Amino acid sequence: MLPNISFLEASVAVGLGFALVFVHLWRRSRQDLQEDGPSQPRTMGSRVLIGGGSGFIGTALRKLLEHRGYQVTLISRTPGKNKITWDEVKKTGLPECYAVVGMQGTNILNIFRRWTDGFKKEVWDSRVETTKTLAQAISEASNPPKVWVSFSGVGYYKPSYVYDYDEDSPGGDFDYISQLATAWEEAAKLPAENTNTREVIIRSGVVLGRDGGAIKQMYFSFWFGSGGVIGDGMQFFPWIHINDLTRLVVHALEDEKVTGVLNGVAPETITNWDFTKAFNTVLLRPGFFPLPRPIVNFALGEERAKMLTEGQAVVPKRTLESGFTFNFPKIKMAFDNMFSYRKWFFSY
Repeated sequence: MLPNISFLEASVAVGLGFALVFVHLWRRSRQDLQEDGPSQPRTMGSRVLIGGGSGFIGTALRKLLEHRGYQVTLISRTPGKNKITWDEVKKTGLPECYAVVGMQGTNILNIFRRWTDGFKKEVWDSRVETTKTLAQAISEASNPPKVWVSFSGVGYYKPSYVYDYDEDSPGGDFDYISQLATAWEEAAKLPAENTNTREVIIRSGVVLGRDGGAIKQMYFSFWFGSGGVIGDGMQFFPWIHINDLTRLVVHALEDEKVTGVLNGVAPETITNWDFTKAFNTVLLRPGFFPLPRPIVNFALGEERAKMLTEGQAVVPKRTLESGFTFNFPKIKMAFDNMFSYRKWFFSY
């Protein structure tokens, strides 16, 4: 026999349940910011300019920097509060700042955009030409920033089933994606006579976080149980948790010994099969349906589809040698963090 519970009592119970979920998620968001230690006060001159700061990664980085006491100004196409425009940078140069971070770029895996020459040029210009703009503004500044952090991608390295790539491995010259990475990094270089600004390049893997990026794009296919491997699933899947990537940027900003290229990838090397298994496990889903390679090629264009159907085993050798420690070095730890509320509440 069911207990005699009034509508009011049931409503209160449901409300308390959702309140507990809300509090838990709020505490998790605070923990994400605090996992790198307490906020550190900065001087009023510690302004950081972020190119591309309105996206998934940029938003997370802005929150972490503000938590640590920095003033953050975004470089944007449109004016607004705590923003300057790209046109302003071109015309008047950089405002005085402690550091510049360049992570701007059109989403290359936008499934709603066909892989045409026009879109390829948009992807290229949104990374290479804007980075040239920032590098030129830095080199021409009367009081240049102390640090210049620019992004690139692990597509710099040639896909392989057998090689492990570190920051000193060759690459960057075998297809459009690798040539884009090379041009992006070349655009970030300051003149040889520069001695005032420390330069760092982060070659990022796939960024995982519950609020955007790859996880947000794939969530519903996995939620409905149709999240399977891509192709044979044996291609490597270089990845990094959003918390670790933003902390790596802060590490590059604050550690004066850090220069050159850092691989922004987790220490654990996994395949697409490992990623798919971990995702389905945390969601309690079977994941029966693989995604055949020809379908991915048809949907994205074969040249772009290689970012999903092929992969590289990339290791963060210089990143670890620089003294950086990962909060989420293993994929299981990353998924447990992103979906921790499921352990004690319910699976949708």
